[in-house]
Amino acid sequence: MAIAVKIGDRWVGDGHPVFIVAEIGINHNGDVEIAKKLIDAALHTGCDAVKFQKRTPELCVPPKQHDVMRETPWGYITYLEYRHKVEFGLDEYQNIDRYCKERGIIWFASCWDQPSVDFIGQFDPPCYKISSATLTDILLLKYLKQTRKPLILSTGMSTMEQIRAAVEVLGIENLTIVHSTSTYPCPPEELNLRVIEMLRKEFSCPIGYSGHEVGLATTVAAVALSACYVERHITLDRAMWGSDQAASVESVGFERLVKYVRVVESALGDGIKKVYPSEIDSIKRLRQFK
Repeated sequence: MAIAVKIGDRWVGDGHPVFIVAEIGINHNGDVEIAKKLIDAALHTGCDAVKFQKRTPELCVPPKQHDVMRETPWGYITYLEYRHKVEFGLDEYQNIDRYCKERGIIWFASCWDQPSVDFIGQFDPPCYKISSATLTDILLLKYLKQTRKPLILSTGMSTMEQIRAAVEVLGIENLTIVHSTSTYPCPPEELNLRVIEMLRKEFSCPIGYSGHEVGLATTVAAVALSACYVERHITLDRAMWGSDQAASVESVGFERLVKYVRVVESALGDGIKKVYPSEIDSIKRLRQFK
């Protein structure tokens, strides 16, 4: 029996179209107009949803990094100040929520701390994403489970023991587990796509893939290995300032990615060997012994 999770009006799991997410993250650089352009770009590609990130900087930035100085588009400022610059508040997210509803695309966010869960919760998101960085934050996992929303667990930087511990807290119902390697950009030899197959064997829930590599081929390969959820960062220009831009996909490339994923999922078929009607003429012309 196929196991699936419903996100908005879409089902994620075996027997359903691959759920494709354009991760906007912080590629908007704190500018809601850039965020809207990225939403438009994602919509044009034909993907299913866009995703943002929400943090409370004082909670998520380790104290020893608060005063570390950094060159940014806003000048030479502390890392904590920088995190505030790229963090959207209520006005921006109201704008995003309204815009996504007008445009007809699902949006949700990775919430890195409990106040961020409450903040995003006021928009009644269809699900929450758990970032790889917070997979071991047991209190946050328990807090997210209490929302009773579908949860998407990213597994970069994590051992199998840590993943099992997180799943034990979250439970398998309404959970999607996403294979990932948290290197930006990630070299192909560290993608380890066969982990997708291993996760499918161990956990009775949808298994997906979140990629941070350069190029499209390996993400398409993840679909061939039965990933039913695919996530890649989207950007207007990989040369833009920002830590995630180089590991992102520009809109033209993202459009190709969606097309390739749809072709591959169609080509996978049902796994039952059969003779297709289109082969009958070839049998008549080419086979002497039936």
